[in-house]
Amino acid sequence: MSTIGIVILIVVFVAVVGAVLYLGPGRGGGVGRGGLKRRFGPEYDRVVDRHGGDTKAAQQELGERVKRHGSLEPRPLPAEARERYMAHWAGLQEQFVDSPQKAVAEADRLLAALAHDRGFPDGAQFDEQADALSVHHARHVDGYRRVHRSVQEENGDTEELRESMVRARALFEALIEEGHQDRERRLPQGESKAEGKGGTR
Repeated sequence: MSTIGIVILIVVFVAVVGAVLYLGPGRGGGVGRGGLKRRFGPEYDRVVDRHGGDTKAAQQELGERVKRHGSLEPRPLPAEARERYMAHWAGLQEQFVDSPQKAVAEADRLLAALAHDRGFPDGAQFDEQADALSVHHARHVDGYRRVHRSVQEENGDTEELRESMVRARALFEALIEEGHQDRERRLPQGESKAEGKGGTR
């Protein structure tokens, strides 16, 4: 092999190794400390706190979550189901004025059902579902945890319940909008949204 060929092979090898090191654990969505902290944000801090400040234990737990749920691909939500969920959530916001605790309890059930419809684990296993959601919606899952905790403890003043609903709405909107906007962009030019939902008439 010529000298030039050897040099090219060395350059390619170095580039590949560099890319692996850069994208591996500790970078981006990897499972190293830096990658986990960036990926999970406030959820990372919550888990560290739950482990009494033991970052190694927290990283191990979060790394296991990524292994279990990282490859999950959320299912698209049918247009009819999306509209039904949106109407239901709007009704809960109105119900909150007169019955905050009942509205929060219903929001807990609605989020569990919506997440399950999107392909996440069954809400009957809350911890498993919340863990899966944290891998894909780390910055919004706290609201779901809050409403669920309020239901389990059956307490909390109106302001605390309102804050839980506000935070939970962020996850609701993420689950509702994710995939929908991409679908809208993929509609052929000239095809209306109504046609995209119901097909040809």
